[in-house]
Amino acid sequence: METKTYTISVYSENNVGLLNRISAIFLKRHINLESFSTSASEIPDVYRFVIVIHVTPDTVRRLVQQIEKQVDVIKAFYHTDEETIFQENALYKVKSSALFEERHIQNIIKNSHANIVTVSPEFFVIEKTGFREETEQLRKDLEPYGLLQFVRSGRISVTKAKMGISEILNTFKNNNN
Repeated sequence: METKTYTISVYSENNVGLLNRISAIFLKRHINLESFSTSASEIPDVYRFVIVIHVTPDTVRRLVQQIEKQVDVIKAFYHTDEETIFQENALYKVKSSALFEERHIQNIIKNSHANIVTVSPEFFVIEKTGFREETEQLRKDLEPYGLLQFVRSGRISVTKAKMGISEILNTFKNNNN
């Protein structure tokens, strides 16, 4: 069966140890995480994990079922790239001499739709938001100019279709009252 890239969204309480239990689900199956990020969600006191993996449709279904069995997990969803809107963020620290001595680097920054966020005598920092391929291309373009540091976030995403997590939580709250 053919593998695809899936984004798994896990809504949960913010409890110690959940990250370890979720990562163990992937570890047991020898599945590499392409990307992982977590943050507060649109719902007060509920957090969202965004996990990107490359697996078969059957595997992603089984993984989401296993994740939902975790006590702290409220609900988990999975989506294909076509069903989501997603981006990543990257920071690039480059020698300042490149900015002042190499006019070409200014064109690279402009053409990649990146922004300079800080400049000092020793270095400057560029920020780029986009798809992984775009942030990776900018990294390659900046390497010849003295790339000192590079870091990229995990994927952040929203679904094109309504996920209905608020309705699930309201039903849960109403049943417990």
